[in-house]
Amino acid sequence: MSSEGWEEQYGGGQTSGAWAGSSDPQQNNFFDPNNTVNFGQEQHFQSFDYTSSSNYQPTVTSVSSTPSMFVPGPIMNDMENGGGINEEDEPPLLEELGIDPNAILQKTLNVLNPRRSTDPAMLQDTDLAGPLVFCLAFGSLLLLSGKLQFGAIYGVGLLGCVALYGLLNLMSTNGVGLGVVISVLGYCLLPIVGLAGLNVMLSLQGIVGAVLAAAAILWCSWSASKLFVTALAMHHQQPLVAYPCALVYSIFALITVF
Repeated sequence: MSSEGWEEQYGGGQTSGAWAGSSDPQQNNFFDPNNTVNFGQEQHFQSFDYTSSSNYQPTVTSVSSTPSMFVPGPIMNDMENGGGINEEDEPPLLEELGIDPNAILQKTLNVLNPRRSTDPAMLQDTDLAGPLVFCLAFGSLLLLSGKLQFGAIYGVGLLGCVALYGLLNLMSTNGVGLGVVISVLGYCLLPIVGLAGLNVMLSLQGIVGAVLAAAAILWCSWSASKLFVTALAMHHQQPLVAYPCALVYSIFALITVF
C-alpha cells in the first residue's frame, strides 16, 4: 500500500488541530506530534471570591447537656467554683485527729487547781488524748521503779470507769456518757502520776510515803468530783461523788507505793 493510500484511508491530510482526523468523530483518533497549534494556550481557571470569608459564620451544633453512655459529662473545677480548699485553709493535723491542745491545757489546769472555775460545756467533750498520755506516763514511771503494771492500770481504770458511770447515771437526772467519765477520771490521775515520779527518786514505803499517797488520793478525788458535779449540775452532792472516786484512786496509789 502506498503512502497516498494510507493518508487517504486514515485521513492524514485533513488534520486541522493537534489530533489528526476528519470531522467524523469516529475517525479523529490519531495525534499529530508536529502540530502544536493552540495546545495548552486556552486554559480556563475558576475564580474564587475571598472577600466573602469575613461574613462566614460557622454553624454550631448544639450538644445535649445530658451526657450519653460513652460521652463523659463536663468536669467541674472545684477551685473555680470556690468549693476547693487551699493549702492555707486546711485545718491543722491535731484538729483533724480530734485533739485540741487548748482543751487539754484547760482541763489539766482544772485538775491542778480544784478551786478554779470550770465551764460545764467543756466537760462534755469526750477527749481521750490527755487520759491516754497520763496513763502511759504513769505506767512508764512505774516501769522505771521496777514495776511492770500496765495491765493493772488499764484493767482497774476500765473497771472503775464502768462502775462510776453506772453510779453517776443513778444519782443524776441528766445522765452522763461513758466517754465523759473516762476523760474526767483520766485527767484527774495527774497527782498519782506525780506520786509515781517521786517513787522513782525515793522510797514511799514509810510515813512520808503514806502522807503523800493520802494527799494525792484526796487531790484526785476532789478534782474529779468537782468536775462531775459541775458537768451534771449535782449541787451539794460533791462528797457523795468524791467517795467512789477516792476508792478508784486508792488502788492506783497502792500500786505506786507497794
